[in-house]
Amino acid sequence: MKFDRSNHSDESLLKLYKAILLPRMIEEKMLILLRQGRISKWFSGIGQEGISVGMTQAIRTGDYILPLHRNLGVFTGREMPLDRLFRQWQGKADGYTNGRDRSFHFGAPEHRVIGMISHLGAMLGVADGIALASNLDKEETIAVVFSGDGGASEGDFHEAINVAAVWELPVIFLIENNGYGLSTPSRDQFRFKQFIDKAIGYGIEGVQVDGNNVLEVFDAVTAIAAKMRADRKPVILEAMTFRMRGHEEASGTAYVPKELFQEWEVKDPVKNYEAFLLASGLLTEERIHEIRARLKTEIEAGVDSMLSAPDPIPNAATELADVYAPGIPAPVDPEHKTFSEKRLVDAVSDALRQGMEHDPKLVIMGQDIAEYGGVFKVTEGFLEKFGAGRVRNTPLCESAIVGAGLGLSIAGRASVVEMQFSDFVSCGFNQIVNNLAKTHYRWGQSVNVTVRMPTGAGVGAGPFHSQSTEAWFAHVPGLKVAYPATPFDAKGLLTAALVDPNPVMFFEHKLLYRSIKGMVPDDYYSLPFGQARVVRVGSRLTVVTYGLGVHWATALAAQLPDADLEIIDLRTLIPWDQETVFQSVQKTGRCLVLHEDTLTGGFGGEIAATIAEKMFRWLDAPVVRVGSMDTPVPFNRGLEEMFFANHQLRSKVMEVLEY
Repeated sequence: MKFDRSNHSDESLLKLYKAILLPRMIEEKMLILLRQGRISKWFSGIGQEGISVGMTQAIRTGDYILPLHRNLGVFTGREMPLDRLFRQWQGKADGYTNGRDRSFHFGAPEHRVIGMISHLGAMLGVADGIALASNLDKEETIAVVFSGDGGASEGDFHEAINVAAVWELPVIFLIENNGYGLSTPSRDQFRFKQFIDKAIGYGIEGVQVDGNNVLEVFDAVTAIAAKMRADRKPVILEAMTFRMRGHEEASGTAYVPKELFQEWEVKDPVKNYEAFLLASGLLTEERIHEIRARLKTEIEAGVDSMLSAPDPIPNAATELADVYAPGIPAPVDPEHKTFSEKRLVDAVSDALRQGMEHDPKLVIMGQDIAEYGGVFKVTEGFLEKFGAGRVRNTPLCESAIVGAGLGLSIAGRASVVEMQFSDFVSCGFNQIVNNLAKTHYRWGQSVNVTVRMPTGAGVGAGPFHSQSTEAWFAHVPGLKVAYPATPFDAKGLLTAALVDPNPVMFFEHKLLYRSIKGMVPDDYYSLPFGQARVVRVGSRLTVVTYGLGVHWATALAAQLPDADLEIIDLRTLIPWDQETVFQSVQKTGRCLVLHEDTLTGGFGGEIAATIAEKMFRWLDAPVVRVGSMDTPVPFNRGLEEMFFANHQLRSKVMEVLEY
């Protein structure tokens, strides 16, 4: 292995030596502890330290790094306290996630390090968002995000690199090519020769380095970063390396031919660099002993702290409180009491426009939302008013864009991600339920991302443009779910979502966009989540509903005045206003839960179960659910009408009243 020291001082070379030796010594200690049964699990990066260390030492401390399991040199290179880092690995109370996650699954924004989740590829899009914020804020900051050769088979890999290329984002996509994805060799992962060939297809630069040569990695990253700070264009950096141990220790290495270990053992990044420094006269055996002794003392102190640290004390109130970020702004009343009649689509557009004015850092992203104004014309005229930086057409890649929303939030910018139709959210599902939803609970990062969801049937759009998907997300702790039924609520709840430090799934019914009107304040205002609206006061039957169901119930109440229905519009499903519902049920003694979603697994089941459990002694009849048929939404209008819950609403109301 040849080392080119032409760009390095003696001090720089020795600093790199200490930086690469520390993670190796930590790993050796952890493997001993693992064999002793004193720690529970370990993902080894032995043999790959040159990549993490060379890269981390080459960039600025203000640059973001998004590492993976085998990148201990990133965490030590950013000088995280070893005691706290070790406690994190063991799930201790004062680790970075307070015992809620393990190993490197955490973020430490104070060190500009944003750790992984288990779903490989998910953080690539997050790096895009961080880099986008840097561009919008006119900073020189760049982001470096890691991928293994196995994880590069994920769709997130393509989406994130394509977005970075199209938007010219300063991201180094660092691929550690160690030949295996867990036990699956490269020949079963891909057919191309090398990852840098992919750069050609994206129209960006690709660079390949010997990942075991820490100086080569350092020099390559230094050059790439310097160029990137000026041209802001992404780069694929492929680091050739080899993993000398199993994916994690329990998996072993029996699937790897022995000759590969023999081949790569002589390329050990630590031993080779140490030998180079010895040959150069910068190190002596005595000096190596001194350095190792000092590092060993630091490591042992960290281990002692880890082993003696307390486990978290289980506390239900604490756990529940940390699912959502605090600091939700109080509702805002309009400054002037002037109202205009608006359609629901106009109210949504009004909320977005005034939200953009209210927060000059807010970014809107989505397919066809710029020049075209979105398929429902909600953002028509926004490009001219707010510019292409903040109103961004996206490639067709829901996952990367939702991930970018998280990245923007980490970098201090709120964002709105429009799903062209709520049905398409399935392509970004992982980012929403595993990244957006769990981030605050895991490591305290607020996530100010609103995902707009044009939803619902009634417009003859068929199975893939008409689904009600709100129940998919109501099940996931960490998400909020809003579903307004009126223009007034749509504007007030959306402006609230835009400033909420938590991810909000915001449902907007397509049929209601232009079919209903209402008086809406002209000025900026917001409404609280978790506060239902009593649409109609009655005494015989409580109808709990939301969205299109509000209008179905209201129309039926007019047709059946003797039924004396009390109609509750939940407005938000997470949180949902139990108190208002309970008060109504105490008065009427009967309850029907109505929604457009299919009956089985719909959110109405949660409402009905809660009422049956907590209000049983006030009930004079069983709680009845009314939902749409358990079929996909059909295209034919006649079939669609039969599908709708409204088709059976009248008979179900009479059934409850007559019980």
